[in-house]
Amino acid sequence: MSDLGTALPVLLLLGLLSVLSVAIFLARLLNLGLRTKGSDARASWLNVLEAGTIKSPPKGQSAADHITETAASRLQLGQSGPHVADALHPLAQREVTRLFTGIRLLELIGMVAPLLGLLGTVLGMIQSFRSLELAEGAANASILAGGIWQALLTTAAGLVVAIPALAEAAWLTARAEAETQEIETVLAGVRLASNPKPDPTSSPKPSK
Repeated sequence: MSDLGTALPVLLLLGLLSVLSVAIFLARLLNLGLRTKGSDARASWLNVLEAGTIKSPPKGQSAADHITETAASRLQLGQSGPHVADALHPLAQREVTRLFTGIRLLELIGMVAPLLGLLGTVLGMIQSFRSLELAEGAANASILAGGIWQALLTTAAGLVVAIPALAEAAWLTARAEAETQEIETVLAGVRLASNPKPDPTSSPKPSK
């Protein structure tokens, strides 16, 4: 540890950013993994709704499922499709905001980590040339090389943290955008339902 010199504080900070990025990714992965299912069931429900019948909505934990359940309960109370779609717009916006939670922080880590690595490199080079100056005529290649490897170590560490963080952010963004598209599909299908009739086999549900 003592051999790292000025690189040590930068490496510790990069280590904390790495742990934070992994924790964010795992939390969002678990959340989106539970929330991006049931597209076939929702498509089937929308097809029945388009035919003029309100059936019991599919059960699920996704944002699109929440929108579908709320829309079905309002439609069963006799509200028109366009009115329901407009009323659910604020709820849809909140769900979309939740889907993108944490992604911006991952992108920020991906941008900051290489800069921290570069900072460690600059500090290491300063230390190397300072040691070279203090050595005066007794300087040798090992003195300069010792500082250079410390400097390059922080650059490598910054890239090791940044590349996975940016990849994780891109993957989570794709998943969130896919779920956002599912929400938009549900709202568009509900908007097209003018005066659907409740399915007698399904019981009405209270409005949320």
